[in-house]
Amino acid sequence: MQVLLISDIHSNLEALDAVLEAVDDFDVIWCLGDVVGYGPNPNECIARLNEFEHLAIAGNHDWGSLGKIDLSTFNADARRANLWTREQLTTDSVEYLEGLPKTVSRGDVFLAHGSPRRPIWEYIFDEGVAKANFSHFDVPVCFVGHTHVPARFRDVPDRFHCERLPMKAGESFSLEEGRYIVNPGSVGQPRDRDPRAAYMLLETEDKRCEPRRVAYDVATTQKKMREVDLPPRNIERLRVGW
Repeated sequence: MQVLLISDIHSNLEALDAVLEAVDDFDVIWCLGDVVGYGPNPNECIARLNEFEHLAIAGNHDWGSLGKIDLSTFNADARRANLWTREQLTTDSVEYLEGLPKTVSRGDVFLAHGSPRRPIWEYIFDEGVAKANFSHFDVPVCFVGHTHVPARFRDVPDRFHCERLPMKAGESFSLEEGRYIVNPGSVGQPRDRDPRAAYMLLETEDKRCEPRRVAYDVATTQKKMREVDLPPRNIERLRVGW
């Protein structure tokens, strides 16, 4: 099965559409949370996902827009964007977000937004946090989002730390041997100094992943955000991928 693996769309319809147009063939979409938040098109992004066979899990911005997380835990820009998003959501969109599970297991794969240990909120940026999370899922591979930074960690048994492995767009890698935590990066708000939308293709039968990037119309997304008075910092960071 060919899986289109995405995360952190953040209401960025131009980025999501660019990803969907770039992939010739896939069987299903797996979305690792934060469909909404930050960007100008929350309802449209939910509707676009619903045009495809997909599964999605909840992220902190999805919960924030529903009032399931105290927004005082968000920074000022994220809080302002979440309050705006909350006012825009249609009844159908609220129902969709309310139905998202915190985690999902599919065969040899576990899906969480932040981490398997704390699915909604924990960030896995480094080897120490990654290592601590390997004991919180039983299958070989866990896919996460939340950091907006593509990453791949491999467990090293009987060591305190795990390994952070290189990962380059367009170069596939195998998940056949060992245990891994993998982050495809963000579709709608990359934060690795590359403004292109990040995503990943997963072939479940031969256990191979291919990270990919695609450029999208950043200026149109920024224009939409300005028109509805979303935070300037969140608008500007799209241009530089941070």
